[in-house]
Amino acid sequence: MSHPRLSLALDAPGALPPEGRIAVYRPLADTDLSDLPKDRLHLIQGFAPDHAALAARGFDVAPEASGPYAAAVVFLPRAKAEARAILAEACARVLPGGPVWVDGAKHDGVDSILRDLRKRVDVSSPIAKAHGKIFAFAAAPDALRDWQGQEMAPAPGFVTGPGVFSADAVDRGSALLAAALPAELPARVADLGAGWGWLSAQILARRGIEELHLVEADHAALEFARRNISDPRARFHWADATRFAPEARFGAVVMNPPFHTSRAADPGLGAAFIRAAGAMLSLSGTLYMVANRHLPYEDALRAAFHEIEEIGGDGGFKVIRASKPIVGAAKPAAPAKPRVTRRRVSSARR
Repeated sequence: MSHPRLSLALDAPGALPPEGRIAVYRPLADTDLSDLPKDRLHLIQGFAPDHAALAARGFDVAPEASGPYAAAVVFLPRAKAEARAILAEACARVLPGGPVWVDGAKHDGVDSILRDLRKRVDVSSPIAKAHGKIFAFAAAPDALRDWQGQEMAPAPGFVTGPGVFSADAVDRGSALLAAALPAELPARVADLGAGWGWLSAQILARRGIEELHLVEADHAALEFARRNISDPRARFHWADATRFAPEARFGAVVMNPPFHTSRAADPGLGAAFIRAAGAMLSLSGTLYMVANRHLPYEDALRAAFHEIEEIGGDGGFKVIRASKPIVGAAKPAAPAKPRVTRRRVSSARR
């Protein structure tokens, strides 16, 4: 089945140049790209599950762009700052005059982006279909220069950027989790969903740590974590935490798991993190996690651990300590869903 808007847009004469690489920004695992010339595409997707799924479909995919390109197709993300930064990059990397196609759903803010672009560049007549719009403009190196992503300082000594979850502040849940951690931790620890590294830095401040493995699906967030943490005990893994297979089991896992699949809350994602944590831990290992208080994780915890207790939190969050994983409780991960975002309902992250 063709993409509902892209197929219509590409029917127009001259919609794409006859040769040259085409950048495709932020396609999802199941995005239909059948109307584009596959052998000319360079997909830019830094979210590990989507990246892996697109690579499995035979596409040339990378976490970062490497232009120049003859044209670009941008699938807009929800975050406006991230969308602007992507458009600025596409505008700069596409050869002058080359088309930059912009596709987005209404609920992801395509109308707002369209209004903003019309103030700066000549935009084609948009095609509206399936609760979204697609349109194009000609690339020019400086047209969107001031939309380029600006780094932020969410905490002293830390940097982040647009598109990284909770880029502007430390998540309250992560702060509560850090406060509840014991003064000493096992030698080998994992931070699942490590984000840009604030919680990992708090873990490394505990006694006993010899190795801390940061596992994060968002490539951009992990790159910021590399910059934020110079401790030689840190190990960085760009991976889906629910499918990560360590070389050896951990004495402890610390995590503030996301719980969104697309736009809808999905507690099943947090439950998958719990099962994955149980499978990574030694038989005497311990999980420390924080979650929004309303999320029903108790069944998943009871199925994976012998001992469970609440050790902190507040009215909105619960900090849980679960120890002694149940042998055989962890099952192989189910096939990846088409889209799992890195965003939480809570307003901030590490």
